Amino acid sequence: MMRRERNRLIVLSLDAVGSIDLPYMRTLPHFRAFMKRAAGCERVVSVYPSLTYPAHTSIMTGLYPANHRIVNNHKIQPEKRKPDWFWQRRYIHGTTLYDEARRSGLKVATLLWPVTGKARIRYNLPEVWANQPWENQISVSISNGTPWYQVDLYRRFGYMVDGVKQPQLDNFVQAGMLYTLRRYQPDVLFAHLTDVDTNRHTFGATVPGIQDALGRHDRRLGELFSLLGSMGWEQKTNVVILGDHCQKDVSMAVYPNYWFRRKGWLTTEKGMVKEWRVLARECDGACYIYLKNRRDRELAEEVRRLLCRWKEDERSGLEQFFEQPQIRNMGANGDCAFMLEARDGYFYQNECDVPFRQAGYGSGLHAATHGYLPTKENYQTIFFAAGPDFIPGARIGSMRLVDEGPLLAKVLGVSLGDTDGRVPGGLLRED
Repeated sequence: MMRRERNRLIVLSLDAVGSIDLPYMRTLPHFRAFMKRAAGCERVVSVYPSLTYPAHTSIMTGLYPANHRIVNNHKIQPEKRKPDWFWQRRYIHGTTLYDEARRSGLKVATLLWPVTGKARIRYNLPEVWANQPWENQISVSISNGTPWYQVDLYRRFGYMVDGVKQPQLDNFVQAGMLYTLRRYQPDVLFAHLTDVDTNRHTFGATVPGIQDALGRHDRRLGELFSLLGSMGWEQKTNVVILGDHCQKDVSMAVYPNYWFRRKGWLTTEKGMVKEWRVLARECDGACYIYLKNRRDRELAEEVRRLLCRWKEDERSGLEQFFEQPQIRNMGANGDCAFMLEARDGYFYQNECDVPFRQAGYGSGLHAATHGYLPTKENYQTIFFAAGPDFIPGARIGSMRLVDEGPLLAKVLGVSLGDTDGRVPGGLLRED
């Protein structure tokens, strides 16, 4: 494949920033200036379930979750009170943008980009959390990324971090990103910023605090362009700002496993699932339903009847449900038996001690969340890119998240092979 001129590529993922944020973003100085000269799309359709890890892996691969196999944030581990996340690269089926960039001789840096644990990335600060009582954050991070690079970042900027609290975490990522660009000068950099996502989960989808978080992102963008200008890189660097999904306000958590336990389809011990024939695994706005024996047609029919009753009862929180092969054709997990889609205001959780819990700010549960069908109203995300490879001011009406991987691969002059996405026309300058 013929490679374009080697222009630097910087990709900033603004987690949970959606199309609904654009009116306010255009009032902010750095976003306004960037969008004016950027090519972009104001309506990007995410993947299903519209969760952070499946979405970011789709950006990196151009594949739907059914094909890259990161079908949820969490693994299926009913025996664990806190299931592990899909942190490591080994869980991804197929190649990625950072793999192909490395193979083509480009230096790659990633900062808290999901599913990069133990990936072959030169400068890798992976998004991996200490999930068990015997783990600590520093050792878990260092063992999953580039040890010397992370020691350098933590030594210089570790004082900024306070767990996953915001804006401290994004301030750390920002400082690490600017330092990485100055000190190590990677050809490709991917950074994941979660300020808006955290605030939406905690306070709600449209509260004033979201504007505060967007304002911090605006200042971070300004700092990036100030650095690029001081280094003489601005004319030779493509900067991409994208989202992975949006969020919707919620007020009620639903626990399907409670009903499965009542039915005798699973048993518990000390509050944990011990044995199961039917199991629900949360995707927040959606939910996978697994059968341990997928050939048990009688049990599948019992579950189907229960779901039909839930669908008829608005109080259940179930808007609709899907079955195979439709689920896989939608890009979601081909191994589940059913998939639930919540009504507005509802979302799903794994526990099985109660049928419902009140959610919202101050409840200890989400005030807003994601995971829903990506085609729902006011739920799309964004893609904007400015630099030598993009047409200034160009706009296209819509695109899919899976189109971003092939598009960025073309910018880098590499190939992701056979992808579900395609390069959308109207954004790139022609050779």
